[in-house]
Amino acid sequence: MSLPYNGAGCGDLFNPVISMATQVSGMLVISHFFQILLKPLGQAAPISQFLAGFVIGPSGLSRIRQVKEFFFPNFASDYYETLMLSSRIVIMFLIGLEMDFPYLFRNKRPATVIACSTSFMCTLFAGAVTSFIHEETKSHGPRVMMWLMITVILSNTAAPVMVRLAIDLKIANSDIGRMAISSTIIGDIYAVILLAVITKIKRNYSMFMWISFALIYIGIVVAVIFLNVYVVNWMNRRNYNKKYLTNTEFFCLLAIVFVTANALETMGVSSILACLVIGIMFPRGGKAARTLSIKLSYSVNTFILPIYFGYIGFRADFSSINTLGRFVVIFLVMLLSIGGKITGTLLACSHLKIPLNEGVLISFLMNLKGHVDLLTLSIGMQDKVIMNQEFYNLMVTAIVINTIVWGPIITFMVKRERDVLEFRHIAFEAQNPNSELRLLACVHGPRPVATMVGLIYASRGSDTIPITPHLMHLIELPEKTKTNLMYNQLEADELSDDDDYGGNDVVEINDAVDIFTADTGVMIHQVKVVSPFMNMYLDVCEFALDVRASIIILPFHKHQRIDGKLECGKEGIRTTNQKVLRNAQCTVAILVDRGLMAGASNMSGDSLQHVAILFFGGPDDREALGFSKRLGMHHHINLTVIRFLPPPGTRGHIGVNIAHKEKDVLMAIPDLENDADTAALTDFYNRYVTSGQVGFVEKQVENGAETASALRDMVGMYSMFIVGKGGRRHSPLTTGMSDWEECPELGTVGDFLASAEFDLSGSVLVIQRHRPSKKDKNLQ
Repeated sequence: MSLPYNGAGCGDLFNPVISMATQVSGMLVISHFFQILLKPLGQAAPISQFLAGFVIGPSGLSRIRQVKEFFFPNFASDYYETLMLSSRIVIMFLIGLEMDFPYLFRNKRPATVIACSTSFMCTLFAGAVTSFIHEETKSHGPRVMMWLMITVILSNTAAPVMVRLAIDLKIANSDIGRMAISSTIIGDIYAVILLAVITKIKRNYSMFMWISFALIYIGIVVAVIFLNVYVVNWMNRRNYNKKYLTNTEFFCLLAIVFVTANALETMGVSSILACLVIGIMFPRGGKAARTLSIKLSYSVNTFILPIYFGYIGFRADFSSINTLGRFVVIFLVMLLSIGGKITGTLLACSHLKIPLNEGVLISFLMNLKGHVDLLTLSIGMQDKVIMNQEFYNLMVTAIVINTIVWGPIITFMVKRERDVLEFRHIAFEAQNPNSELRLLACVHGPRPVATMVGLIYASRGSDTIPITPHLMHLIELPEKTKTNLMYNQLEADELSDDDDYGGNDVVEINDAVDIFTADTGVMIHQVKVVSPFMNMYLDVCEFALDVRASIIILPFHKHQRIDGKLECGKEGIRTTNQKVLRNAQCTVAILVDRGLMAGASNMSGDSLQHVAILFFGGPDDREALGFSKRLGMHHHINLTVIRFLPPPGTRGHIGVNIAHKEKDVLMAIPDLENDADTAALTDFYNRYVTSGQVGFVEKQVENGAETASALRDMVGMYSMFIVGKGGRRHSPLTTGMSDWEECPELGTVGDFLASAEFDLSGSVLVIQRHRPSKKDKNLQ
C-alpha cells in the first residue's frame, strides 16, 4: 500500500525522522545565529536558545501557516515529547556526573537551609495567589491540585539552565556559583516530590501503594548504582591499554541509564531524580567516567541543550495574553517567583551570615525556569489534573518569559558584581592551611606524573582537608599544522585510539592518575590542551583563572636521565614556563623532578618522606613557607625548615646618609621586608615547630660559597627541597651563586639546586608568589 505524498516527506514511512531532523536543524541554526548576536553583549547560550525556540514558536514564525506546517506538523508533538524525555535523561545524568558532590556534602547545611527557605516561601506565595488564578482561568479542577502545581512552578529552578548559565558566565567555580548549584539540586528534590504527589493523588493510591512505589523506586536506583560499579570496573580492566572505552561499551553504559529511566517513567514516576543520583554515584576515575564525560559534554552542550532549551521556548504563546486579567496572571507568577526566591534566600543568608549582595545574586540564579515545572504541567494535562487549557498556556508562557527576562538581568548583575565574583588570589602566607586547596598541575608527558601526583597528595595535608586538583596535559600543536577545530572538538576527535594528539602518553598518564585515585580516593580532574608553544601559556593561565587555582605547578624543561643527569627537553616548554610566571594570576611553582617523591604509594604504610624548605627571606620564600604548612600537616611528610642567616657580627641596621649643612646624620630606615620575614617565621615556629610537627634548623653563612657548601652537605638527606624563586633584595648569603646561573626562572638558589654539577638526589620545587599587575592593584 502506498502512502500519498503530502510535502516535506509527509507521506513517507520515515516522515517522523525527516520531520524531526528538519525541525532540529532549523532550531540549531537560529539558536547559533542568536548566540553570534548576543555573545558580544555578554549573554549566555541558554538565553539565545530560549529565544530561538520563542521566535520559531506560536508567537513568532509559526504564526505563518506554511512555516508551522513545514516545521511543526501536528503529529510531531508526540515525537518531540519523546525527544525531550531522552534529552532530560542525558542532561540530568551528566549534571550528576560532573557535579562537585564533595562540595555539596561539605556545605549541605547552608545549601539545604537556602533551598528549604526558598521552597517554603514559594509555597506560601502559591497559596496566596491560587484562588485568583483559579477564578481568572475559569478552571474546574480542585484548588489543592492547582496550588501544588503553582508551588512547583514558583519553587523549582531549572538545573540545566542554571548550571549552563553559570558556566557561560564563568561563576560555576566561585563560592556563589557552587552554592547556587548545590541549593538548586536540593530544591529540585522538593519539586520532584511535589510532582510525584500530584500524580499519585490523581490516581487515588493508598498509603501502602505510596510506600511500595517509594521502595521500588529506591530499590531500582540502588541496584543500578551497584550494577554500574561492577560493569565499570570490568570495563576499565578490559581496556587497560586503551585511552577510552569503545563506542559499544559507551552505549552499553548509557543504555543502563536509559532503561532505568524509561522503566521509572513507565511506572508513572519521574526519572529526573534517579538520573541525577545515578550520575552522582557513578564511579569516578578510570576510563569509563572519562569517556562518558568527554563524549556527553560535547554532545549535550553542542546539540542536546540547544534543542532542549529551544523546545521550551517554542512552547510559549503570546497570543494567549489577550486580556488584562491574563496579563496580570503572568505578571503575578513572575513577580511571586522572584519574590519567593529573594525573600527565602535573604532570610537564609541572614541566618547563615552570607553578605546581602551575594544572597541577591543566588536568589536570581535560582529563579531560572523551564524543567520540572514544564514537566509538571505536561503531566497535569496528560492525567487531566489541569481541567483548563487556558491555565496551561498561561503558565507555560510565564515560565518561558521568566527565564528570557531574568537571564539578561542575571548577566548584568554578574558584570556589576564582578569585583566580588572575580577571582582574587590569596597568598599561601595568608591562607588558612585547613581551607580548600585548588591547584593546577601541568605535564607535557608521563615522566613527571608520578612525582606530580605525589606532590598533590602531600599538598593536601590532613585527609580531612578538601582538595580540588586538576591535571592538565599540554600537547604541542606544530604551528605548520592547519586546523579549524575548537578545543572541545579536539577532545571529541581524540576518542579514537589511533589519534595523533598525545599518542601513547595519554594512556600512561591516565593509568597513573587512575592508580593514584584508587589508592588515595582523591579525584584528579583531567584536561587536555592542544596548542602551539607560543600560545600555550594563555590556555594554562585562563584555565587556572576559571577553576580559581591557588597555585600552578609546572614541570621543569629538563628531565632526569638514567645516570642521574638532567637533560634538556624542548625549548618551548621553558618558554611556556617563563610566560606563565609573568602572566599567571596566582602562585606559580616549577618542579624539578628527580623522581624520589613518586606517587602516593611512596607515602603509604610506614614510609616517611623528608622534605626541606630553604628560607633566605623575601616574599617568595614566605610564600614557600606558607605552602609548606600544608605539607607539614601530612602524616607521611617529615618537614624541616632550614633558615639561612649571616653570622651575628655581620647583622646590622640599614641606613642612609642624609647630608646636612653642619654634619652627617645616619637615619635608620625600618627594614619592612626583614620584619615581614621575622613575623612569618615567628608565627610558623609558634604554631608548628613548638608542637613538634615541623623541624627547624638555623644555618649561619657569610656568602654564597658557604651557602653552596651547606647545600651540598644536604645531598641524600631530603627527597624534596622547597625554595622561593627570589623576590628578595640583594643578599650577601647568595652573593656569587648567580655567576653560573643558567635558568633565571628558578632564581639563584633554585638554579643552583637544579644545576648539572650539583649532585642532588632530591626533587626541587621553586615557588614564585603572585606578582600583582597594575590592574590587580587597582582592584585592591
